[in-house]
Amino acid sequence: MSVDVVTFGCRLNAFESEAIRRRAEAAGLADTVVVNSCAVTSEAVRQTRQAIRKLKRERPAARVVVTGCAAQTETATFVAMPEVDRVLGNTEKLSDAAWTETRAAFSRGVADPAAKAAVNDIMATRSGAAPAIDGIEGRARGFVQVQNGCDHRCTFCIIPFGRGNSRSVPLDDVIAQVRRLAANGHAEVVLTGVDITSYGADLAETPRLGTLVRRLLAAVPELPRLRLSSIDSVEADDDLMIALAEEPRLMPHLHLSLQAGDDMILKRMKRRHSRRHAIDFCATVRRLRPDVVFGADIIAGFPTETEAMFESSLDLVDACGLTYLHVFPFSPRPGTPAARMPPVAGAVVKERAMRLRRKGDALLLQHLENEIGRRRAVLVETGSTGRTEQFTPVKISGGTPGSIVDVIVTGHDGRRLLAA
Repeated sequence: MSVDVVTFGCRLNAFESEAIRRRAEAAGLADTVVVNSCAVTSEAVRQTRQAIRKLKRERPAARVVVTGCAAQTETATFVAMPEVDRVLGNTEKLSDAAWTETRAAFSRGVADPAAKAAVNDIMATRSGAAPAIDGIEGRARGFVQVQNGCDHRCTFCIIPFGRGNSRSVPLDDVIAQVRRLAANGHAEVVLTGVDITSYGADLAETPRLGTLVRRLLAAVPELPRLRLSSIDSVEADDDLMIALAEEPRLMPHLHLSLQAGDDMILKRMKRRHSRRHAIDFCATVRRLRPDVVFGADIIAGFPTETEAMFESSLDLVDACGLTYLHVFPFSPRPGTPAARMPPVAGAVVKERAMRLRRKGDALLLQHLENEIGRRRAVLVETGSTGRTEQFTPVKISGGTPGSIVDVIVTGHDGRRLLAA
């Protein structure tokens, strides 16, 4: 049996998991399960541990390697698990040498628990180089890493300690990778990273994300669709706004890292935008690109959040005209400033998250209703499902995965569009 990779978390993890699988197989590993973990919440770490135990019960003879952000930030937790044979850090997981050494360690046996881990100081990593892949197995769209790490220190976030400081992939390397994916038949490519709107600050010419987008689209005219992963609106540059207005191949869907709608909570989160900025940004983009659809991350029950502050977040959803909500009940992460702030009662956090999700369901339903009768270009993901330009899920009658088909929206089932 070959190498299987179980992926938790973000699109960047999904991208890296393909590179991990190829490196592990090239190193000669077999009957091995690699768990590429997420550390964004305590629940994500708990689910990773639970999955590891289940995997070992189902495949007792398989070797288990844990890597990713949780392995980087909570190395000792996974070293202590008897089900785990090896722990690799976020730098090491993309190193050929680390996988060769892992195979050697399995061959000789690892008696000393300390020898189970190969996790170095992520803050010492300076290279922005990203692995080149031909695609991700089972995914219709291609993913290209343009950036890694984060220079900001939001008080709730552990991710900089799992990913390190911001590092950008050289512009020409990104273009070459997108061209490669387009040549392999990918009709849509997603630019991904930890904080992609910080792109270029560490490069010699300091290009911005908008510069990258415009040059990329000009250099790869054969690519039908380009999509962005989550962005920080306060870092959106002029070229990005121009691209949204003038480039129909840049998809009209932006997922925003908003987190809250109250200025005091945003300040305590150490976010760099205000409520007013978020509202104005969405209004400006909608004026430039009337068909745009917004999604956003919002945290419910951040420490010190009063009911009035939470109501500001609920109201922000309407003020920004959001459609897709990614709701996080606040989860304290040890080592972050927010974990030491006065907490909101757990039952209140849960109730506020439920209210946000309920609102998100209503807004999605409204969006689905508004789509009926429209003609949309759908990227086919399976023979019966796909996504519109606005990333709305659609049930279709058939199509070749990876192709783009024109459809007329005939209805919806409450969660996705129906099309003919």
